[in-house]
Amino acid sequence: MKTEICNRLEIEFPIFAFSHCRDVVAAVSNAGGFGVLGAVGFSAEQLRVELDWLDEHVGGGYGVDIVIPGKYVGMGETDVEKLQAMLAAQIPAEHRAFAKKLLADHGVPELPADEKPRELLGWTEATAGLQVAVALEHPKVKAIANALGTPPAEVITEIQETGRLVGALCGSAKQALAHKAAGVDFIIAQGTEGGGHTGEIGSIVLWPEVIEAAAPIPVLAAGGIGTGRQMAAAMALGAQGVWTGSIWLTVTEADTPPAQKESFLRATSKDTVRSRSWTGKPCRMLRNDWTEAWEKPENPKPLGMPLQFMVTAEAVTRGHHYAAKAQAVGFNPVGQIVGRMNEIRSVRHVIQDMVQDYIAATERLQGLLPGA
Repeated sequence: MKTEICNRLEIEFPIFAFSHCRDVVAAVSNAGGFGVLGAVGFSAEQLRVELDWLDEHVGGGYGVDIVIPGKYVGMGETDVEKLQAMLAAQIPAEHRAFAKKLLADHGVPELPADEKPRELLGWTEATAGLQVAVALEHPKVKAIANALGTPPAEVITEIQETGRLVGALCGSAKQALAHKAAGVDFIIAQGTEGGGHTGEIGSIVLWPEVIEAAAPIPVLAAGGIGTGRQMAAAMALGAQGVWTGSIWLTVTEADTPPAQKESFLRATSKDTVRSRSWTGKPCRMLRNDWTEAWEKPENPKPLGMPLQFMVTAEAVTRGHHYAAKAQAVGFNPVGQIVGRMNEIRSVRHVIQDMVQDYIAATERLQGLLPGA
């Protein structure tokens, strides 16, 4: 299973695991894969705390995932306070009122008076740039990936000058070519089946298109991967590894609220939808009353990124605090692989199962060759 990117990152298995939970990231890296911490929900100060902990608990290396969209409202403003004030002034009052009413109608309690949600997450260059600076302070951070769009040239240079790898996700060959021209070290091709922000092209079609367009840059396959057989298919198509996310939401180590875990465990592959209702960009999640409400013609339409999340930040926070009451209007990003997420297992168990399944799949294919 050794590939070029495995050798460069000094990992045993080409299994990359995106998670917002540091315990999952550490467990994956310590089990031979490569854990990647999603930074978007952390302030620079909070991210420093998370990465300090990871440096202490990871034996080898790990990665950080940031979000600098190729296009967003307020693009070009680098002062965080000015950006937040400028964006807040653009949000119609009806959007905030509609979000609050949805929560109230479903009995989701208000936040404590002393707790305020962070409306401007790392969805912009101004905020993500601070996260990159923090990541580069930590010696065990071996790679940084951008989840939306080609990273700015200065960010790519800043990361590569430290000897680290920089990557970017894409949902089309056109986007992959832009990443390649910018000089990234690896590309993640994410099919529409994946959780979170995704494009419209299915994985089995997208992966070879991106692999051919990006050559010789290593490509990781993403979108609907949860088994070793799927990993074998990706590797057969030319991928150098797999980028996984949804399957880590229900592992023992995950800090996913119990009620949300139960939602994932009960869901089928038909229960997801791509919706702009939480972040302003198409994002795959469980369909529920919230996603349906924002689609109705008589209701407000989702704003662009990052405006929409400034509207929904309070709902995300309240949904996390009161998950048992908020599932009908909660933010549950997950891919179509959710239909196979039917039990709670440890990170090490998931990785071992994937490796064994991969070996069985490749041996079966080898057994089909003439003379085998």
